[in-house]
Amino acid sequence: MDALILARLQFAFTVGFHFLFPAMTLGTSLVILFSETLYLVKKEVVYRKITDFLARLLGLIFVVGTATGITMEFSFGMNWSGYSRVVGDIFGPILAAEAVIAFFLEAVFIGVLIFGRNKVSPRVYWLSALLVFVGGHLSAFWILAANSWMQTPAGYEITATGKIVLSSFSQALLNPSTVIRFFHTVMASWMTCAIMIAGIAGYYVRKGLHGETAKMMLKIGIILFAVTPLVQLSLGHLHAIQVIETQPEKAAAMEGLFETTKGAPLYLAGYVDQQNEKTYGIYIPRMLSFLYNFNSNSEIKGLREFPKDNWPPVNLVFQAYHVMVGVGMLAIFMGLLGLFLLIKNKLFETNKYLYVLPFLIPLPHIAHETGWIAAEVGRQPWIIYKLMKTADGASVVVSANQLVFSLIMFFLIYSLLFAMFAYLFFKIVKNGPEE
Repeated sequence: MDALILARLQFAFTVGFHFLFPAMTLGTSLVILFSETLYLVKKEVVYRKITDFLARLLGLIFVVGTATGITMEFSFGMNWSGYSRVVGDIFGPILAAEAVIAFFLEAVFIGVLIFGRNKVSPRVYWLSALLVFVGGHLSAFWILAANSWMQTPAGYEITATGKIVLSSFSQALLNPSTVIRFFHTVMASWMTCAIMIAGIAGYYVRKGLHGETAKMMLKIGIILFAVTPLVQLSLGHLHAIQVIETQPEKAAAMEGLFETTKGAPLYLAGYVDQQNEKTYGIYIPRMLSFLYNFNSNSEIKGLREFPKDNWPPVNLVFQAYHVMVGVGMLAIFMGLLGLFLLIKNKLFETNKYLYVLPFLIPLPHIAHETGWIAAEVGRQPWIIYKLMKTADGASVVVSANQLVFSLIMFFLIYSLLFAMFAYLFFKIVKNGPEE
């Protein structure tokens, strides 16, 4: 295995592991802000208990997410020095803005949420919850803007030496995919937290633990669980349209479409034989074209429109994309079922549904990871779409043996870190909201 493949595997592993934690952060801060607002207005202790419980979870998630995120920045200089030299003038300011404007804001006020309940006034505590929410979402915006620039670059110029420099910071920041990718990712995080809270509270209610606090947590979780997947369905549709228009090779790979087609089918599941350029599976005729612009005869570009050297690994992208969509559809069904039971006043007594809820907690993480695979692998062979190939961005001085060693070390360290996270997470959940 050559150094390029190993460098890609190492970065994919570190990013994929790190992504588990920001995915839980944004939604958790949303529910904390919501419950603390209700506590400030109603003065009911149940909302305070929910805030304090989720603040402990958020502190754990934030610490592990920070530790795993730092390694990625070192990776740019170590394994991807070719990329860093070419685009440092664009990538650097965006990442610096994330740290200065957003990350430190979030980090400081998470400390207040965890340690300051009895040391600051209720209004200052609520303000801290608001600033953690704002800081986390600002951080996500800057990171997603940087990644979106790699997908749909804008606001740049290429110098005589081949270096890419900023010509317009606003155009680079708000490139064609930034806004929709930001909202799509944020809604996925909110859905992740909704399912996590519903799963934890469902376990408490089924076991008769923590009384009204658990029931209120379950109500909040189920309402979010019902709403967020539906909103995500609309955002995902808009995101798919953006990909069709700005990255047609990726869109064709996601749907296993080789031939440019008017009235393109939508595959529900299947398999792509890239070598023979055939896609097999269950599909709805003309549905992809209809979903694109509500015209069942609209034209969708196929992979044969582009050089084969610029095709991504089609079956991998196809499978990852369809797993993400499948998980999303299952979440819609389970969320609406929970809302129906809540409206009918049967939620707290339906033990079968409550039993299933905790097992749903990993599902949005699977959707996150597969969606990320579809987005990043679907861009290949470009590290910057149409500007720089991934092979040209790798460091030439880092050997395959060094990468193998570092990959093994990352795996061992992250395994230990995950074990510690799981132990502390379950310990917090076992202790539950304070009485």
